[in-house]
This record gives sequence, structure tokens and C-alpha cells, in this order.
Amino acid sequence: MVEDQSEFDHEPIMRTVLLFFLALASVSFLQAADLPAGDKAKIEGLITHVQTLRNASFIRNGKEYDSSSAAKFLRAKWEANEEKIHSPSDFIAQVATKSSTTGKPYLIRFKDGAEVPCGKYLTDQLRKGEGAAPAKP
Repeated sequence: MVEDQSEFDHEPIMRTVLLFFLALASVSFLQAADLPAGDKAKIEGLITHVQTLRNASFIRNGKEYDSSSAAKFLRAKWEANEEKIHSPSDFIAQVATKSSTTGKPYLIRFKDGAEVPCGKYLTDQLRKGEGAAPAKP
């Protein structure tokens, strides 16, 4: 006799799938929780600083972006690499310094045409926020 597939019990499979996704979500949460709140706030502060830069553009792989787009990009790249980020310095080195696909450095171009490597600029901003003098060129 042919068994009617509409009577097949999907509940155990669905329960297993649900448990898998819950376990996966909890691992992601634990990784994100590794970053101390103060360090997370510093990273958010750096992203906000980029977002509020006026008369400046963000250069990524030779293409120019406004400050709002740059901030969205940095936040998304941070989220995608969250497990590698354990400090604001890691954020700068792993996320905000260069393209992970081309290796080209990110730049910030100011209204006067001056360009500064994004990694150096954000390191200086971080140092200023921590009360240290910016690094010498």
C-alpha cells in the first residue's frame, strides 16, 4: 500500500531545525558579548564620527562615497567580521583600514583635497577620545 505523504509527521524535523537555528543564534550572541560595552561604545563612536564628517568623502576601491554611506558600510563590515573584533583597534585594523577584497587602503578626502588613510584617521580619533596625543606621521 502506498503511504499518503500528507500524513507524514513533519514536527520532529521542524523541531530539530528550530533547535539548530536557536543554537546558532546563541553562539553568535556569545561572540558579540565578548566585546566589552565600553569598547563597543568606542567603535560606535568612531562610526558616528565618520557619519557626521561634513565636507569629506570616503574613498573605497577608487570610488567616492558620502559619510552616511561610509558609516553604513563600516557598520555592516563590522557585523560581518564581529568574531574577529575584540577591541576598537581590531575594528580599525580589520574593518576600517583597507578593502578585504582588493587590499587597497580606505581614504578620507577632505574638502581641500587632502587625503588621509582612514585607519590612521580613526586611530587618531580613538587616541584623542582616550586622552592620548595623535600618532605622528
